[in-house]
Amino acid sequence: MVRRPGASEVKRSGGRKRPWRLRKLDLAIVVVLIVLLALSATPWPSAMVIRSVFERGAKDTVDEMLPYVPDTPLQTNPGVEYKPGLSFDTFSPQGTTEALPAIVWIHGGAWISGAQSNVEPYLRILAAEGYTTIGVGYTIAPEATYPTAVRELNDALAYIKAHAAELRVDPGRIVLAGDSAGAQLASQMATLTVNPAYANLLGIEPALRKEDLAATILHCGVYDLRAMADLNGLVAWGFKTSLWAYTGTKDWSSTYAGGTMSTLEFVTSDLPPTFISGGNGDGLTWLQSVPYSNRLKAAGVPVTELFWPADHQPALPHEYQFHLNFVEARDAKQRTLDFLSTHVSRN
Repeated sequence: MVRRPGASEVKRSGGRKRPWRLRKLDLAIVVVLIVLLALSATPWPSAMVIRSVFERGAKDTVDEMLPYVPDTPLQTNPGVEYKPGLSFDTFSPQGTTEALPAIVWIHGGAWISGAQSNVEPYLRILAAEGYTTIGVGYTIAPEATYPTAVRELNDALAYIKAHAAELRVDPGRIVLAGDSAGAQLASQMATLTVNPAYANLLGIEPALRKEDLAATILHCGVYDLRAMADLNGLVAWGFKTSLWAYTGTKDWSSTYAGGTMSTLEFVTSDLPPTFISGGNGDGLTWLQSVPYSNRLKAAGVPVTELFWPADHQPALPHEYQFHLNFVEARDAKQRTLDFLSTHVSRN
């Protein structure tokens, strides 16, 4: 007959549950260590979290812009494939057969999220004023790393030039525009176009000539990556994770990627007239947009800047220009149209 221990014996022995508790604790520690190891070895998990947050925000922003899209009939060409798997969308006034100045807009999303559909309402607003507007898609990270997006955007510009007539584009009046990471890319494409030494560093033959580039429009962008390297906090973590995913290295600030993405270091007087803006509640404005604007002006580039005092209320957030419920965003839109009228004649 098997003898079972009495209650007093169990009590003296401390029970039989402690080893199980220890095993559960060990398992939890192992799981945490695996997660931490994964996070330190690849940017994918964190990048996917950031992407999901950005995608929700982008949808809300599109919904906010929609009421401000005019009823002007537009000729639209969605999904124009400029290379296998990559496309752009075009918008121009319906019934127009003439070649119009083209605003080629590069969407933001921290290089790891976003799509041309995120800026479609804004492009419809600008197209209604007599422009052909083009929202370009490119491969985001971590699916592709730098400088893949730059090469793809250059291919898109080459396609636009080659098919200018059917797209209702004047190939000699092209405006490069972008928001956030898209502004960084737009400034990079402009620099690639006008600075042969920079193009040589990238090993890319520019699709555009300097004479083709009429202007640039830059909202809430990044132009000096090394200035971001020492930042701390949640926003800095997100930025650094995005750059890790985009460049393929944690050491992006001291590598070829960080150096060539920092267009502030390659400013020349050959850059076209530039409209640059950022919200006063966006830290990137003071760390990136204002210094870049100052560098452009020092080089003799015609600059139209739209900034607000630090204590302006309400504090205008990152990508404020798309939040058209703000009177300041509507002012930015009108200032953009005034800038275009001045530097990119439609006649």
